[in-house]
Amino acid sequence: MKISIIGAGAMGGAIAEGLIKGDYIQNEDICVSDPVRQTRDKFADMGITATPSNQLAAQGADVVCVVVKPWLVEQVLKSIKDVLDYEKQILVVVAAGVKSESIKEWLSKDSKMIPLFLVIPNIAIAQLQSMTFIVPSVAVTQQHTEQVQALFDSMGKTIITDEQHLAAGTTLASCGIAYAMRYVRAAAEGGVELGFKADDAKQIVMQTMKGAVELLQATGLHPEAAIDLVTTPGGVTIKGLNEMEHAGFTSSVIRGLKAGAK
Repeated sequence: MKISIIGAGAMGGAIAEGLIKGDYIQNEDICVSDPVRQTRDKFADMGITATPSNQLAAQGADVVCVVVKPWLVEQVLKSIKDVLDYEKQILVVVAAGVKSESIKEWLSKDSKMIPLFLVIPNIAIAQLQSMTFIVPSVAVTQQHTEQVQALFDSMGKTIITDEQHLAAGTTLASCGIAYAMRYVRAAAEGGVELGFKADDAKQIVMQTMKGAVELLQATGLHPEAAIDLVTTPGGVTIKGLNEMEHAGFTSSVIRGLKAGAK
């Protein structure tokens, strides 16, 4: 399978890095296009093809990923429309808030449409740890869906969903990774106040979060059941949790997620 990524910024670059680090796609079958020379040089040094031409990148790929800012999607899609092969290629658009109906309007040729997927990963895809949402959209077969899911499964975990839930998935996982990092920052700052050096506090918090995730994955426990394992009556854990709740911890998280989904 040959894959091209149009736009090698934060997200497009992370996808490219994930493909390079993984073993699902060979480096010679990966191409990125980007207008920035420094970005192209970076990926060329990693052993993949890099070009300033979106049209050149789109030609010959089995999967064409357009990973640009939402307001640039229309311009980029129209610029590659004439070189896309609607019979042989799959189009993946990674851009929050861009609707499939708009893409269909921009790309439809004589009532025909290229197989289209809307996909939202998060930046942990660079480390093969993304939570990726996949929406099979227009002119898609089961075989297409299996191909795209296998591609992104190689760089983390995936969920097949519908377009209606894509905004919620975006705020829960794509925005959510920033929320998790904000907790790391806050807890590390608390660690400094408790007497640890900043780097040590950060390492402590990161390892603790990693352990919490792996514990939940391994046991299948509900988070509250796992919390009960470490909250002894009158102990420091329950005191700390209750103090956080007095400050609105759970409510703040839910309100932040809902705000991000609007």
